[in-house]
Amino acid sequence: MAGLMQGKRGLIMGVANNRSIAWGIAQAMANEGAELAFSYQGEAFGKRVQPLAESVGAKIMVDMDVTDDASLDAGFADLASHWDRVDFLVHAIAYSDKNELTGRFVDTSRENFKNSLDISCYSLIEVARRIAPMMTEGGTIMTMTYGGSNRVTPFYNVMGVAKAALEASVRYLANDLGPDGIRVNAISPGPMKTLAGAAIGGARKTFRHTEANAPMRANATLEAIGGTAVYLASDYGACTSGEIITVDSGYHVLGMPQSENL
Repeated sequence: MAGLMQGKRGLIMGVANNRSIAWGIAQAMANEGAELAFSYQGEAFGKRVQPLAESVGAKIMVDMDVTDDASLDAGFADLASHWDRVDFLVHAIAYSDKNELTGRFVDTSRENFKNSLDISCYSLIEVARRIAPMMTEGGTIMTMTYGGSNRVTPFYNVMGVAKAALEASVRYLANDLGPDGIRVNAISPGPMKTLAGAAIGGARKTFRHTEANAPMRANATLEAIGGTAVYLASDYGACTSGEIITVDSGYHVLGMPQSENL
């Protein structure tokens, strides 16, 4: 199956380190022949991302702060100076104050609510608006979500609300951009051992619980998530848009834990 992404170019947003979901996707895309560019925010993250980008042959890195319109404008202008066409974009960006991911949702502060929704949801709309004109031959935009968007998950709190808004945004963007041949989807993995996931209270317990109770008795892997992303961005995903694709070893189908864990 090698070569599914041959001739396609894409921007990867949200790599923090080699355990990031965005990095798993980047590796899968590169293995299938895609040409990649990476975004980063600030010098510190740039130093982390650069060796990873170089390891998959990426020559383009753009500095973008998704909370700053001028930064986004400059970043996409920089990208456009290198490429006259983009085929896919991976948005793997989310943030919330970790101090509010340990207590009760009812105690969410107004400031953190707005900040979480801005970075975790509205940023997708901002980047979609800017990348769409570069998808001159159609393309794919994908983002990352989680089951806490529609089912209460301990300590996920305001991130559950942000992901619910993100999933709704996927559907509306899919409708807006469909006439231009642009597909918009989200991938919903189960718990992952990532830098972002570690900020959520009880993350290790959640990871172990999912592994013990999912129908496949396993958590998702970066390779499986990357493969799903390849499908969405490849020609095989040509008629898939507005979807939330779950990659969690089947955990989302459960109503209760397995009998041995009751």
